[in-house]
Amino acid sequence: MLRDVDWAILMAHAQGGDREAYRRLLKEISPYLRSLAAASHRDSRDIEDTVQDVLLSVHSIRHTYDPARPFGPWLIAIARRRIVDRLRRQGRSALHETPLTPEHETFATAEANYAEEGADASTVRDAVERLPPGQREAIKLMKLQEMSLRQAAAASGMSIGALKVATHRGLKNLRKLLAGRGDAP
Repeated sequence: MLRDVDWAILMAHAQGGDREAYRRLLKEISPYLRSLAAASHRDSRDIEDTVQDVLLSVHSIRHTYDPARPFGPWLIAIARRRIVDRLRRQGRSALHETPLTPEHETFATAEANYAEEGADASTVRDAVERLPPGQREAIKLMKLQEMSLRQAAAASGMSIGALKVATHRGLKNLRKLLAGRGDAP
């Protein structure tokens, strides 16, 4: 196998410190490793993860390769071990997974979405205007204009701590106002 000889030469040079030979070796063996992984995995993410696992293993144990021996069997042994490791991990995690059913759906029924349907833009604007001035300004800057804490603090003249408190209290009062309890602030 000519390619095996080329890879063995590249690995020997890489063990001697030749970075270019090592880079070329990793580049050349990657498609081969991908084909080995594809024989055991269907998901392209699993294939790529397996290739990366093999490349990491090759990197960490490259000093164990004996240049007097064929490179191919050494590489295949590493690849097969990493493929089996990934299959075992998948098998173990599959044992702990529960298939999702419609009962697991958070918003499966229309009743769960009534709160969102009741609050239109004008209702929210009216509720924000009913907040105390500090809370109203904090909500407008932080939530409606989506400013960062620093930007909102600079624009309002409030400290970051005061802005956090005002935003928290403002959101709490908005929830009460939007839930129909008009006595919030």
